[in-house]
Amino acid sequence: MKIAIANDHAAVEYKNILANHLRSQGHEVINFGTDERASCDYPDYAKKVARAIQSKEVEAGVLICGTGIGMSISANRFKGVRASVCDNVLAAKMTRRHNNSNVLCMGARMIGVDLMLAISDAYFSTPFDEEEIADKHTRRINKIEEV
Repeated sequence: MKIAIANDHAAVEYKNILANHLRSQGHEVINFGTDERASCDYPDYAKKVARAIQSKEVEAGVLICGTGIGMSISANRFKGVRASVCDNVLAAKMTRRHNNSNVLCMGARMIGVDLMLAISDAYFSTPFDEEEIADKHTRRINKIEEV
């Protein structure tokens, strides 16, 4: 899978660890984040990933800031982007299964590295529910897209 990844100053180390982890699993990772620890504005990086999703340059994205919240709010302003903040494995699985989320957001100040990797593994290994209850979830996603 081709994945865009970006971060702000609070998550340089986390971004690098996760990017290497994703590459080790065979994913192609494009870095849209900062590599500097100097203060920067997270919406600038969320925008880059959201635009890559919209243009279909990538299939999915990961955004990491201090809490994941600012990145999520910013990314969700873009049509076709469904960004979800996840701080546990179940949330990562459910946002893929039920919401067909295409951007995973996490907070470097909220979770440890091991949990970040577990969340990412769960997120990228869980498919959208296309069989049993997909019609229900697809209907709901379509309503979100209409907003």
